[in-house]
Amino acid sequence: MDLQRGDDRMTRPHPARVCRLGFRMWRLGVSGCLLAATALACGGRSADIPAPQLEADRVLYERGTTALEEGDWRRARVYFVQIRDNYPQSPHRADSRLAIADTYEGEGTLDAYVRALDEFQDFLSLYPDHPRAPYAQYKVGMVHFHQMRRAERDQTETINAIQEFEAFVSSYPPDHALIPEVRQRLRDARDRLSEHDFVVGRYYYRFKNYAGALSRFRQILDGDPGYTRRDEVYFYVGESLAARGDVVEAIPYFARILDEFDASEYAELATTRVAELEAAQEP
Repeated sequence: MDLQRGDDRMTRPHPARVCRLGFRMWRLGVSGCLLAATALACGGRSADIPAPQLEADRVLYERGTTALEEGDWRRARVYFVQIRDNYPQSPHRADSRLAIADTYEGEGTLDAYVRALDEFQDFLSLYPDHPRAPYAQYKVGMVHFHQMRRAERDQTETINAIQEFEAFVSSYPPDHALIPEVRQRLRDARDRLSEHDFVVGRYYYRFKNYAGALSRFRQILDGDPGYTRRDEVYFYVGESLAARGDVVEAIPYFARILDEFDASEYAELATTRVAELEAAQEP
């Protein structure tokens, strides 16, 4: 065998090797086709990721709603977040956003209220014309309402609640189903704010700062004529005026208690004070 001459037994592939190589390539090709077909049939998902369940968003929403009704806030939120994040075309997506906010409101902590407020406001920004937008607006007011402090404390949250409930009343029809509830909450919030002014006014009254007391009492009567405890305000306005010697101005305020609040705890006192002041005016 002469290598320098290029013996064809050294340079030409052996027929048996060619056959084996061809078979191996054919087998790899078939295997590749089968794998590709399998991948297409599975939608290109990995074997460890299950195919989406038919109407999974509906199932998640039902489970979340059940958990919400049971007060299991965190479990409910898991279901609703899944819909929000993974089912952008779901008809339950908007309601799930509201439900997420409801779960935070339900938890009732300061941090949860902050999150709830963000969620409700985001809903109003994303879905201003959604049928449940009024509910979101009502809930914005309620988040502030839950955080209102006692009358003698800071009233920032009370003011915020009033503003949000007033926004509801001005934005939605007077026959909306939530209007009665909103108006009642608005009345409660206004009462709290007026009670705050009354507490301050009575403080001034006790220390005989009658000018300061009258300023606060009249602020209530002028700014919140529907205040539930106006009879108490009338009494202290009358007493403050009488203490300053303004008897003629004082008598009508005691009389208003008798005219408007015949069952008031101040009615008997008002009757006595009217008689005393009128007697003091006689020559």
